[in-house]
Amino acid sequence: MLEFKPDLEKTMQRMEAFWEGIVLDRPVIQFYLEKPLVEQTPLPASHHLTSRECWMDADYQARHTLARFSNQIFMGDSLPVAFPNLGPEVLAAFYGCPLEFGDYGTSWTQPILKNWNETEAIRLDMNHPYFLKLVELTDAMLEIGRDKFITGLPDFHPGGDLIASLRNPQDLAVDLLDHPEQVKLLLERLKPDYFKVYDFWYDKLSASGQPLTSWLELASYSKYYIPSNDFAGMISTKMFKEFFLQGIIDECRFLDRSIYHLDGPGALRHLDVILEIPELNAVQWVPGAGREGFSRWVSVYQTIQSAGKSMIVYCDVSDLNLVMQILSPHGLALSISGVTSREMGENILSAMKTWTKRSS
Repeated sequence: MLEFKPDLEKTMQRMEAFWEGIVLDRPVIQFYLEKPLVEQTPLPASHHLTSRECWMDADYQARHTLARFSNQIFMGDSLPVAFPNLGPEVLAAFYGCPLEFGDYGTSWTQPILKNWNETEAIRLDMNHPYFLKLVELTDAMLEIGRDKFITGLPDFHPGGDLIASLRNPQDLAVDLLDHPEQVKLLLERLKPDYFKVYDFWYDKLSASGQPLTSWLELASYSKYYIPSNDFAGMISTKMFKEFFLQGIIDECRFLDRSIYHLDGPGALRHLDVILEIPELNAVQWVPGAGREGFSRWVSVYQTIQSAGKSMIVYCDVSDLNLVMQILSPHGLALSISGVTSREMGENILSAMKTWTKRSS
């Protein structure tokens, strides 16, 4: 039980049903809802001179997270999840890539692999300052969030995305033609590094007795994460299968619970191949900014369900009738926008229970 989520265990039962591709009383339902302004706690002010200072201030990030969660209402299966965050390319920073910080939420690395005769210099450093900073951020959130909220895993992008950060995505696209064997060798060599890094955080977070989660706020008490390859939107399915598919399969086998992050229309060409991975539990389809809307992607969601995979669906309140007409509640998680009040949220949860009974 958590202060901000007293019904956590019921939500975790729904999450486990989701991973198994079944449904209990209703699907997993998540939506964002804030307390009235008069009830909100002021967020701590930032007096940092640079974005970097703000990102790196573990005490500030922990206090900001606590205040932010105290202003939210976690109805349904919404979870109070904080995760230590230095951006999606932090894994490459552990190998020496310089890390640049924009506004909080945006960071990027500079590539360091200038040519393919330098790969031996690419070595994981778990004593790197950014690694140690993530440990500090994790510890600060675990401490301030004890019995209040969940601290999640950092945002790691191994495999193809890691190589793309080390090399530069445009250069890597050419390397698949000009240096295919070197790319394959480096992918294979760095794979155990990711498993080692994941296990470090898995051991730390699971020791706290909380479920495992991350930036995608599903959860499990076993090894959970989000395999992905955003770089794959630049290449053909033939190349995806040749270079990157086995790595994703190995990630799914390493994990107990996995949901593939399918990012953007360019990645859709790989969906059928991804759905063939037996160990993969679920898919998260993200169409990208300007392409949102449940009705535009009905065929994608139907394809995923037809393959027997669970999935998270992003939709607006106005889409719910269409969702209930087209999809099955089994193995479904809904992330719903447009919920404006507790009463509206309660009505949605009730409707989802009725739909589930009708579909059984």
